[in-house]
Amino acid sequence: MRQIILDTETTGLDHRQGHRIVEIAAVELSNRQLTTQHFHYYLNPERDSDEGALQVHGLTTEFLRNKPKFSEISNEFLNFIADSELVIHNAPFDVGFLNHELNLINLKTLDKYCLSIIDTLKLAKELHPGKRNNLDALCDRYNIDNSKRTLHGALLDAELLAEVYLAMTRGQESLLMDLEQFLPILNSVENLDNLNLKIIEATAQECAQHFMVLDNIARESNNKCLWNRLNAENSVENQKE
Repeated sequence: MRQIILDTETTGLDHRQGHRIVEIAAVELSNRQLTTQHFHYYLNPERDSDEGALQVHGLTTEFLRNKPKFSEISNEFLNFIADSELVIHNAPFDVGFLNHELNLINLKTLDKYCLSIIDTLKLAKELHPGKRNNLDALCDRYNIDNSKRTLHGALLDAELLAEVYLAMTRGQESLLMDLEQFLPILNSVENLDNLNLKIIEATAQECAQHFMVLDNIARESNNKCLWNRLNAENSVENQKE
């Protein structure tokens, strides 16, 4: 699978107030491996940055004056992200700005050019509820070196986010590897009915303990317990029968 880790820097916090993108960067993951392919431009936003934004990224109007405009790099950008899954931290912010830039040059919204968009901030909040989940906090949590991040920069932040994303989703990778390990064994069994397997039913006490654990998981995960959902679906199917 091809994934693109993307980040932007902007002149301010709200594109609806006319703020624009001043830097855009994207790095490529192919089958969960960081490649040498990347996309990076500083952009002329045709306006000054707010003082607060300037303190964050340090990209002055003078520095950006001779840089290309978004319209000049838009085709290259859309070609780079085509047929990929985008991974963005606080995706609504960046997607809002990108859609604003695309709208200014009469192009479709971002989701029309990629397969899907993953918000790593949302993912981090689900994994670490109640904790700080900005990029610096996640780097600290996953032991990723962010010492070069004295100012926000789109390319460095995209590279750091790629490492954070891989760390956050490493369990999914392990699960897939485990399944792949046992697939040959499962595929070699033509008919389970011929194995004469002994079925041991759970006791009432064991069932009660099981449901207590599920209730605890549901409370801790904001009611996102997979087993409870499966039980509910099975109950509906049984009622249909």
